[in-house]
Amino acid sequence: MLIRNWQIAGLPKDSLSIENGVIVQYSKRCPLFIDPQGQANKWIKNLEKENLIEVVKLTDKDFQRNLENSIRFGKPCLLENIGEEIDPTLEPILLKQVFKQDGTLVVKLGDALIPFHNDFKFYLTTKLPNPHYSAEVSTKVTLVNFTLSPSGLEGQLLGMVVAEERPDLEDAKNQLIVNSAKMRAELNEIEDKILTRLSSSEGNPVDDLDLIMTLEASKLKSADIKAKVVAAEQTERDIDDTRSQYTPVATNTQILFFSVSNLNLIDPMYQYSLGWFINIFINSIHNARSSDQIAKRCASINDYFTYNLYCNVCRSLFEKHKQLFALLLSIRTLQNVNKIDEDEYRFLLAGSSLTSSKDLPNPAPDWLSDRSWAEIRNLASVKAYKNIVEYFVEDANQFKEMFQHAEPHRMTFPEPWQSETTDFQKILLIRCLRPDKLTNAMQDFVVKTLGKQFVEPQTANLGVVFKDSSPVCPLIFILSQGTDPAVDLYKFAEEMKFSKKLSSISLGQGQGPIAEQMMLEAMDRGFWVFFQNCHLAPSWMPSLEKLISNIRMETVHKDFRLWLTSMPSPQFPVFILQNGAKMTMEPPRGIKANLLKAYSNFNDDFFRKIDAEYVSNQSIQPIKETNQPIPNQVHNFKLILFSLCLFHGVILERRKFGALGFNIPYEFTDGDLRICVSQLKMFLDDYSTVPFKVLSYTAGEINYGGRVTDDWDRRTMKSILSDFYTKSVLDSNYSFSGNYSQIDAGSDQNDYITYIKSLPLNDPSEIFGLHENANITFARNEAYEQLGALLLLQPKSSAAGEFSREKVVSEVAQSIHSVVPQEINLKNVLALYPVLYEQSMNTVLTQEIVRYNQLLSVIRSTLSDLFKALSGQVIMSHDLELMSNSLFNNQVPEKWSNKAYPSLKPLSSWVTDLRERIDFLNSWIERGTPNVFWISGFFFPQAFLTGTLQNFARQNLIPIDTISFDFQVMKQPADSILEPPEKGCYVTGLFLEGARWDMRRFRLEESNLKELYTKMPCLWLKPVSSRKRHSIGLYECPVYKTLKRAGVLSTTGHSTNFVFSVEIPTNKQQKHWIKRGVALLCALDY
Repeated sequence: MLIRNWQIAGLPKDSLSIENGVIVQYSKRCPLFIDPQGQANKWIKNLEKENLIEVVKLTDKDFQRNLENSIRFGKPCLLENIGEEIDPTLEPILLKQVFKQDGTLVVKLGDALIPFHNDFKFYLTTKLPNPHYSAEVSTKVTLVNFTLSPSGLEGQLLGMVVAEERPDLEDAKNQLIVNSAKMRAELNEIEDKILTRLSSSEGNPVDDLDLIMTLEASKLKSADIKAKVVAAEQTERDIDDTRSQYTPVATNTQILFFSVSNLNLIDPMYQYSLGWFINIFINSIHNARSSDQIAKRCASINDYFTYNLYCNVCRSLFEKHKQLFALLLSIRTLQNVNKIDEDEYRFLLAGSSLTSSKDLPNPAPDWLSDRSWAEIRNLASVKAYKNIVEYFVEDANQFKEMFQHAEPHRMTFPEPWQSETTDFQKILLIRCLRPDKLTNAMQDFVVKTLGKQFVEPQTANLGVVFKDSSPVCPLIFILSQGTDPAVDLYKFAEEMKFSKKLSSISLGQGQGPIAEQMMLEAMDRGFWVFFQNCHLAPSWMPSLEKLISNIRMETVHKDFRLWLTSMPSPQFPVFILQNGAKMTMEPPRGIKANLLKAYSNFNDDFFRKIDAEYVSNQSIQPIKETNQPIPNQVHNFKLILFSLCLFHGVILERRKFGALGFNIPYEFTDGDLRICVSQLKMFLDDYSTVPFKVLSYTAGEINYGGRVTDDWDRRTMKSILSDFYTKSVLDSNYSFSGNYSQIDAGSDQNDYITYIKSLPLNDPSEIFGLHENANITFARNEAYEQLGALLLLQPKSSAAGEFSREKVVSEVAQSIHSVVPQEINLKNVLALYPVLYEQSMNTVLTQEIVRYNQLLSVIRSTLSDLFKALSGQVIMSHDLELMSNSLFNNQVPEKWSNKAYPSLKPLSSWVTDLRERIDFLNSWIERGTPNVFWISGFFFPQAFLTGTLQNFARQNLIPIDTISFDFQVMKQPADSILEPPEKGCYVTGLFLEGARWDMRRFRLEESNLKELYTKMPCLWLKPVSSRKRHSIGLYECPVYKTLKRAGVLSTTGHSTNFVFSVEIPTNKQQKHWIKRGVALLCALDY
């Protein structure tokens, strides 16, 4: 009966929850519930409701007073949302440090002695899903894990679906539980009575007729009850058999819940409560297609609920995460029926953590990139592709068509993989050969698994979201840079006849009390309140959370609504996110959409106003030094306006290409465009001819340029701007690129909108000044970004693949440990290469060895600690757990990367690269200073370059600040250069991105299609004194350490990722290669 009462109060009916209830009931210490879904919280509130439970938070102003009252008057107290540390003032309560003073029990709380009532109960809850409590905390409380388990949730959901589908069965089962409990209680009572009579009987029990009659009666009643219990148990089994037919619904639903509940690992705003989830589930049961056959009905419920959930969740997801969510649902569904192997899934997400042999040369170097060949070799670790390397070596051409095909994911695969692999396994080959088509392949996979509707666009509609809201359910706009939902909300308020009942405030310092008063008044009067930029008021968020949690449907006006906007922020209260209706706001994607957005703000009144102002200016005060008629200024304004809007769209969309577009993805806004439009009008008023130089300066250096912090990005932006702020745009027939051309200045707004709508939906790379390969880079990066997000959602528990997680980690760690080089003996090196004034390279070598030795020492010590933890010799600390996850996911552990050089390589490639770097240093030590330096092997290449200049300066007695490099591309390969140069040095190991070096023409040329990176020949860096820069026939090419290009901005205005710049021969203008994003790189990402 006790358990039944618990369940009535809201305790879930699964066995784990019941066990937790028993622990709480009989524990002598205060329970601390780990309760991310709030189930324990709800249960305790209902259980202790009649005892007037006091619910408090540490952030409450009156927290201590309410706690004191609970202790004094013996009321239960629930402390919600504690963190990983417990307030020391609570220690006397947790340890029950009660003592008598003047005959009264008291406890010390802070500096006060509080009378202690014996009926006082203290409960604590945390919403943290995986808190790390110290041993000290664990000894003071009873930790009760209320985190939902898959089996526990499945049991709850089964009860819900049966209660909706067959309420008679659920009622019968519940009644059976009650009756069984009563009958068992009666049996216990009978047994107790018999024992009491026997113990109190005097004399011979056989002579006690009254006792014998009681025993006989008890025997009959006991037999009757036992028979009923057996019958009840049989009935319960029959009911359970019928209920079990709905298990597919419960199983599918719990899989979907855990898919949704972990999305906050991708973005902190993606929070969803169990209550919200269950509401959608119950709604789906009611609306799913009916059927008399239980199996068909279950399938109908599953299909309807999966899509209903997908639509609801997509409203609150950013566009880049919608397809990822659909893919996650597909994979989780198939994993549940063992149709996806865990090892194959891990390969998709992270590749292989074990280094593959480099002995096998690329069998088709003319079309197969080194990266793809490395991936193919790693793919052989997957069972389904164990013979792939042999097939490639024997006949690589059978895969060439796939590599060159426009849609390789839809073509027939070479045998035996066409017939012997699943749709999921085919994606693995696409990942290796054509990662730029991986997103498309995953999209097709979703269609085959879930249906076409799961890849169709999902948009948030204010009206639909509003229907899901209530006075106690806030509406939350999750923003991205460059978005403002205010206009849409005001328009919606007008449609709903609430425009005069909507008040708004932009949150910030000191605005909290004003917002609170505004909200309280709106709750009474049934108004709407709009709190903008919640992320700018993190300190007031706990107060807002309390205000919302205190809203009661019984007292609040039914028309009240609370609207909130926030950028993604970990400080935004989880409670509000879980209980609110969320929708994302994003700027339009694509040049066409950006142009439409810009011109939707320029209506015919805007152009008529421009015409009128020019006429007015002419009649009152002539335009300075103008001899041209007024209409020409309007003509110029309209043409330049279109050019400016197109430029705005280009630099916004160029960011999607990553480092090829800009090193840093700057947050250009509509405000930048508006100020440029205002200045355009002002300068056309003030100048007789269009002042393109002035316009270029204000836009390139102030309005847009003011946001640009990287000097190379500023160079790029000004080069792009020069195509749009030029005299050529004043020609109505001028074409910016392809379909993007000027439009007649006599056009009105409708003409502009019509023309813009005719532009292509997908932007060609040429409009950005980029090569066609840029689209491949974008598609590949987009795919890897999705895989990285999926990797975050991977469970940290043991995998169910061929090998356990611990075994995989141990194998990877052993593999790395066996190949990591020994530290270099610095003492011996200093003896061979002493620090000398005239030989700076010795100092460079010593510094490099010190840095690499520190890295090698960290790798060896952390691997040793991990081995001990895996074998149980020491505790698996949080740092070792993170390291273990990194090794499993083919990522470089953070402790290693913090001590290492910048690198984007996965772990397997990183280890190989580290070995090659140490080999380079050992070769230097053993064979003497190299003839050609592998510049990519330096920990800090800038020191090497400075050392080269310093040697030249000291040898020639020239001030070093007057020396710079001249450059010469060498015709002979690096391995055929047998002598060092007379001055300076030869360097190799650089890669070109965005272009290629043509050895025949000996100049920079356009990249070949699908060839993203090419090796740069050996360079001769010649130190020259007082060198004059050459701009004709040369491209000043920046050199970066990694593909990311971005780093920490240094005092020189360059990124810490930047090494130096090289002048490369070309027959094109510098601007062409600048817009192409051409750069040299020390290392790639494979």
